[in-house]
Amino acid sequence: MDPRTQQQDTDGRGEDRALSPEAAAARTDAQWRQVLNPLEYQVLRQAGTERPHTGEYVDTTTEGVYECRACGAELFRSETKFAAHCGWPSFFAPLAEDRVRYIEDTTMGMKRVEVRCATCDSHLGHVFEGEGYGTPTDLRYCMNSVSLRLVPAEGAAGSDATV
Repeated sequence: MDPRTQQQDTDGRGEDRALSPEAAAARTDAQWRQVLNPLEYQVLRQAGTERPHTGEYVDTTTEGVYECRACGAELFRSETKFAAHCGWPSFFAPLAEDRVRYIEDTTMGMKRVEVRCATCDSHLGHVFEGEGYGTPTDLRYCMNSVSLRLVPAEGAAGSDATV
């Protein structure tokens, strides 16, 4: 079976979206390599980090929903995105707590909390607390743009203003 056909086309644009948790869990490493480009694979499946200030969503203010690029699960809303000026898109909360899962990360000589997609277990980024950004949650979800796909709200297409 072609792994690309395991996702349902729900947006009318021919893009793969809405991969079920069962289909995500059944996907082999070889299948992930088929459906993700090399950078997406390195970040999403190997917990890499894209270079700062290079991601497509760092400065966008387009309204909509940010999905997991690997499986299409809805993860963040544009209303929770804020300008942290850290080089990666930042949000103060996920769409719902059950959309993400957290893992203690002690790599690179520091203690951090990794954020993964709860549906397909792909690496999204890290969450930091108490940095003084003045957000409602005092959290900064520092996400890799390559881990996300923005689905613009109705009428928001083309309104890619920057922060």
